[in-house]
Amino acid sequence: METAVKQFVNYLSSVRNSSPHTIRSYEHDLAQFLNFLTPPGAAMPALQDVTHLMIREFLAQLHDQRLEKSTIARKLAAIRSFFKYAVREGLIVRNPARMVATPKLPKRIPAVLSAEDLNAFLDSVATETPPGATGRKRKPSKDGSRLMVRRDRAILEMLYASGLRVSELTGMNLSDMDRNDLMLRVRGKGRKERIVPYGGKAQQALEAYEPLREQLLRKSGSNGDRQAVFLNHFGARLTSRSVARIVKKYARLANVNWDLHPHSLRHAFATHLLADGADLRAIQELLGHSSLSTTQRYTHATIRQLLEVFDKAHPRA
Repeated sequence: METAVKQFVNYLSSVRNSSPHTIRSYEHDLAQFLNFLTPPGAAMPALQDVTHLMIREFLAQLHDQRLEKSTIARKLAAIRSFFKYAVREGLIVRNPARMVATPKLPKRIPAVLSAEDLNAFLDSVATETPPGATGRKRKPSKDGSRLMVRRDRAILEMLYASGLRVSELTGMNLSDMDRNDLMLRVRGKGRKERIVPYGGKAQQALEAYEPLREQLLRKSGSNGDRQAVFLNHFGARLTSRSVARIVKKYARLANVNWDLHPHSLRHAFATHLLADGADLRAIQELLGHSSLSTTQRYTHATIRQLLEVFDKAHPRA
């Protein structure tokens, strides 16, 4: 079992080109499943001896621990993928996880900010002073965070302009950008490439950030990442967690009661395009969704927004 899991993780990395986040999640979920199969004093069962009943008992234990259904479903997906790989490699004859039903998940409609609110928020980050700050001059902070406003604004503009996943944004290199035609080559899930445009506002923000980027690289010397578009204080490539902190920081500074995160801007990108008449298939291509059903969630968000406007504005609502 342990050897097969290691081979599967290597397959995800070398063949499937899965993201580091996906690989870590699968590795963690499968390690948890192996621990369940080997309680104290018990021997690890052979791969072919694992049954669908064992998998169901594992899921029942997760349910008893009051884990979210979405978390349980993700762990089952990891187990299914592992046994599917084992069947394909001839290690076992059948995939026992196929006989285990996925927990029914509630259909969640993503909450999306209006175009007016989001534009006002992005415009508030357009100056060197963070949104929510007073007009009085303040001393620069010791960590130089106030100097990074130009970078942060470029990040926010790019997330909304192109509907990028946060991992796609942090993975961007200078060579991926065509600044003449305002186009990006994006490497999405499974390293699938797509071409997406970005607008003039994002280009202006990138141009304003460029001198700061060069400054960060000079300070970092040979340790700087000269390929990455977005850098941290040390000239290294920004992480997804850092981008999430940046988005939340500006929502807080703007004093808005939004649960804003990088994916919120991706949701807004898709919903606003759809509301203005963009074709659903085109939005699917721009987002890099493999399935149209994933993209169709945004039609529900748009309908919900229309109903809210109707309820507020129509005299007979």
